[in-house]
Amino acid sequence: MNYTLFIAGGLSAIAALLHLGCIYFGAPWYRFFGAGERMAILSERGSLQPTLITLGIFSVLSVWALYAFSGAGLLPRFPFLKTILVLITFIYAARGLVGFFFIFSPMGRSPQFWLYSSIVCGVIAIVHIVGLKRQWSVM
Repeated sequence: MNYTLFIAGGLSAIAALLHLGCIYFGAPWYRFFGAGERMAILSERGSLQPTLITLGIFSVLSVWALYAFSGAGLLPRFPFLKTILVLITFIYAARGLVGFFFIFSPMGRSPQFWLYSSIVCGVIAIVHIVGLKRQWSVM
């Protein structure tokens, strides 16, 4: 088993579960994690919009976790495994880099949200890169 891709999958799974926490705990969690005041207010008003958006993010992150677990050898080999893991890694890296550009123009979120979420995405990208490098020849 490739422990680095296992960790990468675990990080995506944790991120997915935190998004579920936002749905369950509502506005305080949306605020704490920096989703923006608009999302928090919509959540307080009982709007389905924050729930649907957050469920979408949860779903994507869950699939990403499963692909990393497959790449780690924990699950059977998924279709297009290498290609999709490379795309996941690229998306995490791009999100990590692009987020830094929004620190000074946060678009409804806090500068801290962009800083911390960019660091987290960058770290997850690095873990994926290391895991892919170690596992590439056997995938």
